[in-house]
Amino acid sequence: VMASSRRPEHTAPPEVVSVSSRMIEIQTQMSERAVELLNLPEGQPCYLLDVGCGSGLSGDYLSEEGHYWVGVDISTSMLDVALDRDVEGDLLVGDMGQGMPFRPGTFDGCISISALQWLCNADKRTHSPPKRLYTFFSTLYSSLSRGARAVFQLYPENSEQLELITTQAMRAGFSGGMVVDYPNSSKAKKFFLCLFAGVSGVLPKVRKNTYIQKCFEHFLCRFKNMKGKSAKKGKDWILEKKERRRRQGRGVRPDTKYTGRQRRPHF
Repeated sequence: VMASSRRPEHTAPPEVVSVSSRMIEIQTQMSERAVELLNLPEGQPCYLLDVGCGSGLSGDYLSEEGHYWVGVDISTSMLDVALDRDVEGDLLVGDMGQGMPFRPGTFDGCISISALQWLCNADKRTHSPPKRLYTFFSTLYSSLSRGARAVFQLYPENSEQLELITTQAMRAGFSGGMVVDYPNSSKAKKFFLCLFAGVSGVLPKVRKNTYIQKCFEHFLCRFKNMKGKSAKKGKDWILEKKERRRRQGRGVRPDTKYTGRQRRPHF
């Protein structure tokens, strides 16, 4: 999983990145796809959360489909544009890395377009990507009704970043998988992370030019196997754990010949 070197999250924080007309057109198309993946009941209005709503383009589509929505974004300038456009949803200024400030079970679903990968960057010295991701996912899990879905369109920079995201989502209680549209195209390829809150759902049927990867199964099995076992393991377990923490961006001491070596008993 590779991406372009000119990634917007590497050029500036999310609150200062501009949006072109081409990006607006693409976001509208991806919003339609995200709502399709939510698999909402037909003919029934739902209460949805739009994370990283920006100027409200995704919200416009939600309104057209007859849904009610709340948009959260860190950029006040983008929210001002949404207000000038007189969008129908409610708007809230907030940093997704600090959590979602909503009551439990508030929303019937959540969408997010091109926002989740920003949490993998440390724009401030106090930012820890694993902690910010876990804070976001855990509070989002609480704010969704049981059985609801959350669909994130994202641009993962590499496989390590994708593992970081899915690991923190799993820790928060989510299950799910990755839907990749146009997997064989370098330009048209789109990644959608589909998460299920509380109840394991069924990923959409494979359609033409779509690839589905149940990326949570491997992590979930490892997580369950760790439960109930002693924290003291052998050298291989220690080395694997240290390597996993390095991929998650955590600080880990370097390996030495003493790593995992059992200490002699002292009397």
